[in-house]
Amino acid sequence: VQLQASGGGLVQAGNSLRLSCAASGRTFRSYGMGWFRQAPGKEREFIAAISWPGRRTYHADSVKGRFTISRDNSKNTVYLQMNSLKPEDTAVYYCAASTLFQYSLSTSSYDVWGQGTLVTVSS
Repeated sequence: VQLQASGGGLVQAGNSLRLSCAASGRTFRSYGMGWFRQAPGKEREFIAAISWPGRRTYHADSVKGRFTISRDNSKNTVYLQMNSLKPEDTAVYYCAASTLFQYSLSTSSYDVWGQGTLVTVSS
């Protein structure tokens, strides 16, 4: 399976963006999916996860109440709706799949990664 993230861009603080992660090559049926981000000079942060087929979700405290992960299994796509964006949300955002687990909160469980999409939030 290959993952293609899109939807990043430049946005003013307080506004919204929706990131998409499309899977191709093989259906992501039964895969747990996650979103991560890495800001300049910082370590990668695990920010959201969703189970197969989508009943369970996790959001890190840093984004809880502002970001929402979801998936459309008919489209092999996972989304990250980002509202009330802050300058500290500026980062490269990556989607990833866990081909071994239907739901995981462990970064090491994610073994397929997309290329990343840059989100820049201006103040």
